[in-house]
Amino acid sequence: MSPHWFGTQFGDAELARLSALATLGEPLVADELTSPAVRRRLAETEVLLTSWGCPELDEDVLRAAPRLRAVLHAAGTVRFHVPRAVFDRGVLVTTAADANAEPVAQYTLAAVLWAFKKVPFLAADARRFRADWSYRETRGELTGRDRTVVLVGFSRVGRRVTELLVRLGVARVLVVDPVADPAAIAAAGAEPVALAEALPQADVLSLHAPALPETRHMIGAAELAALPPHAVLINTARGALVDTAALERACADDGLHAVLDVTEPEPLPADSVLYELPNVVLTPHIAGSLGSETRRMTAAALTELERYAAGLPPLDPVTPGTLAVQA
Repeated sequence: MSPHWFGTQFGDAELARLSALATLGEPLVADELTSPAVRRRLAETEVLLTSWGCPELDEDVLRAAPRLRAVLHAAGTVRFHVPRAVFDRGVLVTTAADANAEPVAQYTLAAVLWAFKKVPFLAADARRFRADWSYRETRGELTGRDRTVVLVGFSRVGRRVTELLVRLGVARVLVVDPVADPAAIAAAGAEPVALAEALPQADVLSLHAPALPETRHMIGAAELAALPPHAVLINTARGALVDTAALERACADDGLHAVLDVTEPEPLPADSVLYELPNVVLTPHIAGSLGSETRRMTAAALTELERYAAGLPPLDPVTPGTLAVQA
């Protein structure tokens, strides 16, 4: 992992727990896997703890690590550093994506609740219209009652957002996910629906699907046009789920509101109209774990290490099959 993330994710408590679980050596942490010192360590390494900044564990790396038995990821997706060759070697792979889902769900819940009364957009309006409050009437009905929230993706985050909204009882929740079990969606208190059916009902549309070839630009011009006037789009998942050009046009017409923590590209070009629009909120990819939140993921990875050392099955394994439908 990168030195930055090591410093963020491993404090004294985490290092003490790690030291009690494993035989450590020097270097303890590396952001490359090719130098002589790191290759010497790889030759005797049984378990790799990884996080953001880990290079790909390609065939060359695997040849240098003949004793490798487990890759325990102290972050979310392993897509960028764990190729098929790792699984073919029979190496255990785990993820801390469950822990990373918590702050994303919290961000999403806050965005949904503020979206009901258009809080961030009216706050932007207040900077321009100072004579009176007549601008309050320009962004649709401002209510948190009888709202419909559509969640695209019954993922780790999507499930948590569903649970939070159902627990609060603030909205009817529709879930769009063609690969999820409809019974599981219903058991969570939501309604499974198709995207085309859900869009015209969405006061808020929140995206929680993985970035896959089949989900690229799943929200395009036609889907945005199907939303009711004054609907709010929230994207905390992947920017590639949305056609940016179509979104720029829809938001420039001032009928659609958007809260975007991720975009395509990331960051947006400096000349994107989305920067200028009061009906758009842009945040710099902050919904996921940052600062001390990342130590929740470290704790999850260390729990996986404890279970590995004790011969217990992992709590959150990754397989080629699960990776194919995960972010």
